[in-house]
Amino acid sequence: MNRDSSIQEIKGIGAKTEELFHKLGVYTVGDILLHYPRTYVRYPNVKRANEVTEGETAAVFGRVLKTPVVHRAGRMPVTVTNIGEEDVTVELVWFRMPYIKNNLKPGSTYIFYGKVQKKNGRFVIEQPAIYSKEQYATMEDVFLPVYALTGGISNHQITKTVRAVISDDSLFRDHLPSEFRDRYQLCEYNYAIKQIHFPDSMDTLITARKRLVFDEFFLFILNMQYHREKRVQEENGFEFQDDSFTEELISQLPYELTGAQRRALADIKRDMRGPYVMQRLIQGDVGSGKTILAFLAMADTAHNGYQSAIMAPTEVLARQHYETYTRLCEQFGLKIPVVLLTGSMTARQKRMSYEALELYPNAMVVGTHALIQEKALYDNLALVITDEQHRFGVRQRETFAEKGSHPHILVMSATPIPRTLAIIIYGDLDISVVDEVPAKRLPIKNCVVNTGYRPKAYEFIEQEIRQGHQAYIICPLVEETENLDLENVTDYVKKMRGIFPEEFELGVLHGQMKPEMKNRVMNAFLENRVQVLVSTTVVEVGVNVPNATVMMIENAERFGLAQLHQLRGRVGRGDAQSYCIMINASQSKTAQKRLDILNQSNDGFHIASEDLKLRGPGDFFGIRQSGELQFALGDIYQDASVLQEASEAVKELLASDPELAEEEHRNLRDYVEHHMKNPEKQMNL
Repeated sequence: MNRDSSIQEIKGIGAKTEELFHKLGVYTVGDILLHYPRTYVRYPNVKRANEVTEGETAAVFGRVLKTPVVHRAGRMPVTVTNIGEEDVTVELVWFRMPYIKNNLKPGSTYIFYGKVQKKNGRFVIEQPAIYSKEQYATMEDVFLPVYALTGGISNHQITKTVRAVISDDSLFRDHLPSEFRDRYQLCEYNYAIKQIHFPDSMDTLITARKRLVFDEFFLFILNMQYHREKRVQEENGFEFQDDSFTEELISQLPYELTGAQRRALADIKRDMRGPYVMQRLIQGDVGSGKTILAFLAMADTAHNGYQSAIMAPTEVLARQHYETYTRLCEQFGLKIPVVLLTGSMTARQKRMSYEALELYPNAMVVGTHALIQEKALYDNLALVITDEQHRFGVRQRETFAEKGSHPHILVMSATPIPRTLAIIIYGDLDISVVDEVPAKRLPIKNCVVNTGYRPKAYEFIEQEIRQGHQAYIICPLVEETENLDLENVTDYVKKMRGIFPEEFELGVLHGQMKPEMKNRVMNAFLENRVQVLVSTTVVEVGVNVPNATVMMIENAERFGLAQLHQLRGRVGRGDAQSYCIMINASQSKTAQKRLDILNQSNDGFHIASEDLKLRGPGDFFGIRQSGELQFALGDIYQDASVLQEASEAVKELLASDPELAEEEHRNLRDYVEHHMKNPEKQMNL
């Protein structure tokens, strides 16, 4: 067995289980090692019934006082018993587990683990796990991993599978040059992998994570810089006039462009008329007006007789761009064809779009990944724009660029990364920052509240909907997960159906849904056929729903501030006042302090830099984010110092061995060359 072997080679995994692992992105033995825990449970020291407090997750040692009683709530069996002493007891409740009655004999002692609640003046633990004293002793005060799951696979099964693989030391190979390990005090790779899954202590966990985060950043930057060194600056083969065309369009807009928008547009126009092909990033906060810049750049391209194309990360956003561009062309009286190309279009519709590409040498093309498929041919492509860059890899941009004769590349990102980090992350691009928000936008009103505020929040959402508006409710999880007491979309929407009036239509959106279903739900929300959208963070990718005025975020303390700011940017896009309600379910003062930054500012760049200052080395037990660049472990804000170290190491490595030809660097060269051929698949080193 090696790291490229099928997961089915691991004992106990058959064809059905293999299919379930595929849903988690685990195909090979190496993949299971990279399926890192999303958090950890540290089982607490055992308490007696008279020592527990409300709200804590406790391990309670107790004697079963009486035979459990099973009664029914509707068709659901509910099993109840009590533990403790005569004067202080804790009630234990299990739903749909009637067999518990036969397992718990009066007078026997166990350790019961679960969250302590107070109901009708007495302590209650619902669905507690049951352990013998000996069983619990092996778990007490130990870090146990909690993994992302899918239906049919338990946390225990993933833990068992990882243990089976991790015991084989022959699978590990340390590819990092020893001088970098010594200089940056990085542990060995095999030690890091073992400790990230089953840490001995908080210190070993931090040490392991730092090594693996360094690897992610190092390999990402090496891949980018190695290929950049291989590329020479392409000469600009396009001729653009120096005239007042874009200024005439700007004068017809019903609003003034900000100074930052004008500076970014000047950068774009200068690049497209310069001696070399443009490679530029427009980095702008949510609501800073990047869409009009993309349109003006594409209109400028069409005016000069060339085609341009913009690729969006979702079909809904692509269609929204298409409708916006079509409307703007009509508004400005421009005879520029706007062509749509997405994966869900019929064969006939796609054929008509392909024909339009051949027929119109100055077309504006709007679409998704379908734009870079083999059948899409461009004879006159001069400008390529990718929207929300962190959803696209460097190689995808190159594939798109190869569709034309080395067109100009413009990348749009709404992720407010501090400039020092942006220079590292986007090392192959020049950067323009749009750091002003148009004056006409009303600032979003924010509030950070505890879970007790929920009823008022629901009342407020109902008021907004009755005034014709819509609302988002964000949950961190898709479905209930073992050992994580967080809100999930699946259960939350069921609860909301009992809270909101029947005439309100509720929608559900999450990343495990098929693309066509996601599009259907998002379109229904866009058209106000759905009033409340209960979703995971998939909505952060910028669809514009001007009618949505409320964003409510559950377990806000579990997200990075930059991602919360991105989510908040989904509202405040119309003329009405908008609101963001962040529910903080934590008692931590640090969590409150972080969320207060969002409460007091709507400036994404300020929030990002403040986030950098506040995060500490042990502050990574949150939900793994879907945001910036999708590193498995690394977070560019929290791990900014590691990112900078990795950047220095790559710079030094390529200065001394630009071809990675030396014997000890061959593994790294294999990585970057493999990655160039297979951009979608991370190579397991």
